[in-house]
Amino acid sequence: MKAMILAAGRGQRMMPLTQAMPKPMLKVQNKPLIEHHVNNLKAAGITDIVINLAWQGDKIKAYFKDGSQFGVNIVYSQEVEGGLETAGGIIQALPLLGESFIVINGDVFTDYDVSSLMQLHLQPGEAHLVLIENPPHNLGGDFTLSHLSPDSQKYTFSGISRYQADFFNGLEPGIRPLGPLLREKLSKHLVSTELYIGNWDDIGTPARLTALNERLA
Repeated sequence: MKAMILAAGRGQRMMPLTQAMPKPMLKVQNKPLIEHHVNNLKAAGITDIVINLAWQGDKIKAYFKDGSQFGVNIVYSQEVEGGLETAGGIIQALPLLGESFIVINGDVFTDYDVSSLMQLHLQPGEAHLVLIENPPHNLGGDFTLSHLSPDSQKYTFSGISRYQADFFNGLEPGIRPLGPLLREKLSKHLVSTELYIGNWDDIGTPARLTALNERLA
């Protein structure tokens, strides 16, 4: 199975740290955030990785090259300046990803073990999302654990998921956010969810990055 790490975002809320550096290259425990994902994927047995690039993507490419020094094989999906948003980026990279694949946001830090996603038996056209308890910056949550109870407690999408490639059938390439697509497919019972109770941080602001590094120290 292959995995895609989303690394094309502008990181506007992380300014000035991202003035000349893509957000996934900011350091956690003295190594780039995205390197933690690469190492975790390798530990789970996933060595074929796709990384999408836009803002300052050359910095990521120069650091990882083909991935061989990290024990993995990395290929890149170069996007237009400004990026294609999440769904658009995945759609562009589909030829590189195969029939079923894992996607991880490059700007989160977590100890979630993606091995469990590899064991799922998804049907054609399906996806699976990992949710986490709502952090202070998203108290309203994103999705419920059951599509049968749309008014029940909502939890936050962790940015970790698995897709069948045909989940994106019929969608034209271009700029496309992921949220509306997930909600549409949830209503058609094509998306399953799980709740992860473990370490997870969204590196969305300089203050959160500082707090994470202080906590880990």
